Amino acid sequence: MATAATTTRKAACLLVVWALVVVAGGLGSVSARAPLGRKPQREFDYFALSLQWPGTICASTRHCCASNGCCRSEPLQWFTIHGLWPDYDDGTWPACCRRTQFEMDKILPLKDMLDKYWPSLYCSSSSTCFSGKGPFWAHEWEKHGTCSAPVVQDELQYFTMALDLYFKYNVTEMLSGGGIQISNGKEYALSDVIDTIKHAFGGSPQIVCKRGSVEELRLCFDKELKPRDCLTTSLTNGSVSRTKHCPQYITLPKYDPLVLANSTREIMTQFDDFQMSAAIYTA
Repeated sequence: MATAATTTRKAACLLVVWALVVVAGGLGSVSARAPLGRKPQREFDYFALSLQWPGTICASTRHCCASNGCCRSEPLQWFTIHGLWPDYDDGTWPACCRRTQFEMDKILPLKDMLDKYWPSLYCSSSSTCFSGKGPFWAHEWEKHGTCSAPVVQDELQYFTMALDLYFKYNVTEMLSGGGIQISNGKEYALSDVIDTIKHAFGGSPQIVCKRGSVEELRLCFDKELKPRDCLTTSLTNGSVSRTKHCPQYITLPKYDPLVLANSTREIMTQFDDFQMSAAIYTA
C-alpha cells in the first residue's frame, strides 16, 4: 500500500501531466454526441469515480491469464479503479457519446500507473462502443470517457483526471485513518464505513456489495471536481439509495492469488499485445 508521502508525490506528478494535457488539448468546447444511429445525449450532471475491491472480485477467479490483475504474485491490497463515469441526477447515464477509438499510444506516459492502479480484474476482452473488443481501458474510454465533455477534452486527459482524483482522495487511506483496517476479514458496520468516507471525503459514497463483502465503492464529484453526495434516484419510484445489496455489516476480505505459471513478466506487460480471451466483459 502506498504511503501518504508516496501518494502525494504521485498526485503532484499527475498535476504536471494534467497541465500539459490542457495546454496541448486547448480549452475549446467539445459537445457530447451520440454514436451514429442514436439520439444525441444531453450533457452529464456529475462524475462517479468507481473503485473495485480486489479481495471480493479476485476471490471468484478460477483461472489465470496475462490480462487479469488478480493473478499477480502479490495480491492487490488497495482499491483499484473501475472507471470515471459521467452520470445524470435521475439515476441514468450517457454512454458511447462520440465516435472515436481508443489509442494506447496516447496514454503511454500513464501506463505504469494504470497497470498498478487501474488493472482489469478479469480474463476477458472488454466490449467497446466502436472497436468491437479491446482492453479494459478501451471500454472505459469509449463508453464513459467520450461522454465527459465539456470537462474532458481527450483520452489522455480522461485517464489523467481519473488517476488524479484517485490519488487525491485515497479511499484505502481514508478507511485506515478511520480505524477500518482493510484485508483483515473483520466485519464493520455499513454505517461506519459510509460515515468514515463522508467525514474524510466530504460527501456520501455509494457502496455495492456481493455476498456481504464490498465489491465497489464510488465517490462522486460535481463538474468542478468538488466532492458531492452520490445519490442514485430511481425513475420508477423516486427512491434514493447509497448502497446496493449491502447488509448491515460488511467485510473487505483478503484473497490468495492464483498465479499464472511462469507468467510474471507476461502479466506486467499485460496490455502490450492486447491478446485476451474471447469472453466479453461489459460492466
